[in-house]
Amino acid sequence: MAATDKLRIIETAVVTPNDLSVLPPRSLPFTFFDVEWLRQRPQPLVQRLFFYRLTQQHHVTVQRLISDVKRSLSKALTHFYPLAGHVRRTPGARSNRYELFYQPGDGVAFTVAEYGLHDVEDYLATSDHPVPVSMLAPLVPLLPKGRAVLAVQATVLRRGGLALGVTLHHSACDGNSYTHFLHTWAAACAGATADDMPPPPVIDRSLIADRNSLYDIYCAGIPLPSDGAEIELAGTTTSSYPDDQLLATFTLSQELIQSIKDVLAAEAARRNAPTPLRCSSLLAAYSFIWSCYCRAKHPMDAAGDQARATTYFLFAVDHRRRLNPPVPVRYMGNCLSPAIAAACQDELVAATGGLFVAFTAITDALEQALSEGSQERWDMSMERVREAAKAGMLSVAGSPRFHVYDINFGFGRPAKVYMVSAARTGGISVAEAGDGHGGVEFGIPLPAAGMERFRRCFADANRDVGTVHEPSHI
Repeated sequence: MAATDKLRIIETAVVTPNDLSVLPPRSLPFTFFDVEWLRQRPQPLVQRLFFYRLTQQHHVTVQRLISDVKRSLSKALTHFYPLAGHVRRTPGARSNRYELFYQPGDGVAFTVAEYGLHDVEDYLATSDHPVPVSMLAPLVPLLPKGRAVLAVQATVLRRGGLALGVTLHHSACDGNSYTHFLHTWAAACAGATADDMPPPPVIDRSLIADRNSLYDIYCAGIPLPSDGAEIELAGTTTSSYPDDQLLATFTLSQELIQSIKDVLAAEAARRNAPTPLRCSSLLAAYSFIWSCYCRAKHPMDAAGDQARATTYFLFAVDHRRRLNPPVPVRYMGNCLSPAIAAACQDELVAATGGLFVAFTAITDALEQALSEGSQERWDMSMERVREAAKAGMLSVAGSPRFHVYDINFGFGRPAKVYMVSAARTGGISVAEAGDGHGGVEFGIPLPAAGMERFRRCFADANRDVGTVHEPSHI
């Protein structure tokens, strides 16, 4: 029996902002950062799943908990009202102008369900156990047919756990804004005082001016609807996930990350390479995961064109503080550009120096993304991403600074957080380590055979870097 057959829908509702019924309709125009997501195919959804273990006390009042979650969502939407609206073409404007439009009565689809798959909690509770994506997919909601940008599903699990799935269309905002909303929602549910609530978002798209006609350039690939129809943002279906796909978490402890830095410092000295200005924990972690991933996907004995081929690693750079003038950290919207690292396959998978090659490529990509004049090259960024994807690219989504494991609705920290949408795109996700002891965790989606190869490569690389004990200064 399919996992979806074990899901029973109990209730469907629409949650509206609780203080906006007297306010007039509001529109929030898209910037060039936002509109580029409308042309992505498949639709660029961010689907996070939070798994909470409930105590015996919570088991008795689980329906009350769900009511509290729903009520606090209404409070959070008061501040993040655009997420209750929908995408539309701007009336009376040029055909390629889009906006988030809210009007009184708009809201977020909220589904309450029960999931009877008996072993799902065994999978969810085991941090390093690969989970079939088909088991997770029913726990994240679809966007309702139309142009909505947010949907929520609260699922009661067989043994009393609670899974909270949240689906967002990326055109509405980026990860910084998305998790700002989630933290605000959770704090409201937990009963935070006004002084303890996160600061409200800054909802003002005029803070980001168009430059070099980037809006029109990014709009070029959007298929315009005909006959006055609106653009369709309906979400993916569970069939969009490969049948054999697994999703597993691999954690890099603080100690391992320090060892990675030590290896990089030693290799830089051996090559007489210039010491980079900094080696952040995240860049070290990216380098380690990329080299492991390439080893798993492309064996070291690969020959010919496969070995010499260039492969790419894509990560996002937040430009809130880097625009001129800068925009507030709490600006609500998209404010990202891609950084694309490139390296030869055979150099990345080499037993000696592969990690350093990955690190050098990633730091070069970051420096290029932050260099003076880099913003003037944004008109080519989407073309560069498409070309990298054709050649072979690993992308990463999320950030440890989003603190997703601190999203506490009043019934404890999540035992596990998954970015289920990564399994559909083939990318990986990153967050702070869920054990609360520092470190970084990655969500890796692969079929069973590929997952076993990655597990072996990860264990081998972990052992290799663990043999370095010299202190580093990068």
